[in-house]
Amino acid sequence: MSQIRRFLRVVGQLLLAMVAIVGTALAFRWLLYPVLLWVFDPGPGLATQVKRFGILFSATFGYWLYVRFLRKRAVAELRPAVAGAALGGLAGAALISLVLLPLFVLGIYQVTVHQGASWSLLEVAGFLLVAAMLEELVYRGVLFQTLETAWGTLPALCLQAVVFGVVHLENVFAVDGTAWDMAATVVSVTLLGAMWALIFVLFRNLWICGLNHFAWNFTILCSGVPLSGIDDWRDAAPVRTEYRGPDWLTGGLFGPENSLLTLVVVALVVGVLLHFARRRGRLLGAVARVHGR
Repeated sequence: MSQIRRFLRVVGQLLLAMVAIVGTALAFRWLLYPVLLWVFDPGPGLATQVKRFGILFSATFGYWLYVRFLRKRAVAELRPAVAGAALGGLAGAALISLVLLPLFVLGIYQVTVHQGASWSLLEVAGFLLVAAMLEELVYRGVLFQTLETAWGTLPALCLQAVVFGVVHLENVFAVDGTAWDMAATVVSVTLLGAMWALIFVLFRNLWICGLNHFAWNFTILCSGVPLSGIDDWRDAAPVRTEYRGPDWLTGGLFGPENSLLTLVVVALVVGVLLHFARRRGRLLGAVARVHGR
């Protein structure tokens, strides 16, 4: 197959996948969700969570339909993995803690207000969980696997990671970030995209990736600093934190994900995961068919 035909095939598959995912999510949002509100009449807080998780489950169902009937294979990456997902979540929290704890110990991050836990923290946690799972569904489930089938694991790993990094520049633009913020964001989020793709390569399970992604984000939120450039959620955090250091160390407006310490830690993790993926024979060649390995 020529590269042009292969490229067009990949674009077509990506479009079909997004139609399936977005279509089922919109069907829930505009058809089933109003019915649920009319029948059960939940309060505003519960209604918001029903909408969020309903969109997640319907988008996941759309992904399942696409893979099962258009790609014609078992959807092994959605198999239940309770223990694996729990361990993935613990690993995500532990990994970002390797960055946060030294910054707090050294006084680079300083707690200024103890706010305690609140219901708003649970509400934000629900949003972060849904957002993390949807990103894994789109970037690792659809984009990575489609590219991997066409060109192999390593090219797919690099391409989806770069796309993941560039898309997050929107958060920097929203806060009028500097050139350093933009460069650090692309590098940081690209490395994170590579890390989560390698976790997927090793385990072939989107729930494990999603819980790791969620726990990473939620741990940052609970530390009272900006999360991916978003400052609005700090009021829900148990503590409020201020910086006492340069942007290259604190992460600046984007938060700890842009800290040089984070870049080093995630780059090392990517190297270790890539080593294990090679040793276990998980790096597939071009035009390989992924069957839930």
